[in-house]
Amino acid sequence: MTLTLTGCGAGSGDGDVTLKLIAADYGDSEANSSRHYWDNLAHEFEKKNPGIKVDVDVYSWTEVDKKVEDLVKAGKAPDMAQVGAYADYAARHQLYSTDKLLSIPTEADFTPGISDAGEYNRVQYGMPFGASTRRLFYNKKLFAKAGITSPPKTWDDIAHDAQLLKEHGVKMPFALPLGPEETQAETLLWMLGGGGGYTDTIGKYTIDSPQNIRTFQWLQKNLVAKGLTGEAPADVNRADAFQGFADGDVGMLNGHPTLMKQAEAKGVDYGTTELPGIDGKAKTTMGVADWMMAFKQPGHRSEVGKFLDFVYTTKNVLKFSSTYGLLPVTSSASQAMMSDDKYSKLHGFLEQLPHAQFYPADKTSWPLVSKTLKAKMGAAVGPRGNPSAVLTDIQNTADAADNTVG
Repeated sequence: MTLTLTGCGAGSGDGDVTLKLIAADYGDSEANSSRHYWDNLAHEFEKKNPGIKVDVDVYSWTEVDKKVEDLVKAGKAPDMAQVGAYADYAARHQLYSTDKLLSIPTEADFTPGISDAGEYNRVQYGMPFGASTRRLFYNKKLFAKAGITSPPKTWDDIAHDAQLLKEHGVKMPFALPLGPEETQAETLLWMLGGGGGYTDTIGKYTIDSPQNIRTFQWLQKNLVAKGLTGEAPADVNRADAFQGFADGDVGMLNGHPTLMKQAEAKGVDYGTTELPGIDGKAKTTMGVADWMMAFKQPGHRSEVGKFLDFVYTTKNVLKFSSTYGLLPVTSSASQAMMSDDKYSKLHGFLEQLPHAQFYPADKTSWPLVSKTLKAKMGAAVGPRGNPSAVLTDIQNTADAADNTVG
């Protein structure tokens, strides 16, 4: 469904400039659609800037990227788009860099680790908008029944605790969602726990590194083969795993902040902890950010900059983040959240954000690599899977895509 907002503040009908923004919907119903957030924000901005009108179209996540792509191809790029990726447009020189848009205080306020993830060829084009990190969730009631007194700190602890949960009748001791929905996320979490990742420090793909191969061989042997994941990972999507946790059928899983609300709605007594790694706590966790970008084509650089300075005020960032269970992308809003006890359950996630590892979203090859991961990683850890061969196959796809785009 498309939700179109026409700014309704002072000056709406007679503004000198109309800015067009395409945005993604973070709500799961009409009642909490992002449309309401943007409606209020556009109204406030227009009252303070009567010469500028803001029109926002809000689309579901399944539609929004394609909508922006189609508009750009048709020569009708919006002034701004708030979506999942920016690198393709940056590579084609279609975006303003952030230093051409934002005031110095606004630009300097982005959380450093996320800000770096918005760079293409060391120039920032992607402005983070909404972020999350991952932690291990565990069901305290199921742990107590199985005699487990503390959350796992290592992979061996996970395997040991999952076995105890299985023996006490838990359907899915450890949910491992490697189905096609968000495989690239679960894959990266385990890579990080094993000392690997998607790329090295200079951005070269390292998908078939020895560390990554060892990681998925461990999963295949110690969790999947022993029946500790319940269903086959290739058949489990993130949404299934989250629902299973909320229903009390999952003992442990990797999750992001929105799972808290889902679990609390069903009365699940849960805890979260830092990700376990192969020989201790994982050195880092995964971070995810969505992106705001501004297109050159409409030519409203000054007006867009004014609007984005307003979007990224502490008040507005905190309001959006708290409404949708996300982490703030600015230092000022993060400090406000950390100092407020009503957000205490988010503090552990927020503390991890500056050092989190993000997808290589600055690489134009990443969408293809992500799609390939979704198609192949689930089967890699199955009974007849070959983690080494699958990771090498994906590495070859990644290298070929990198060479094609230069």
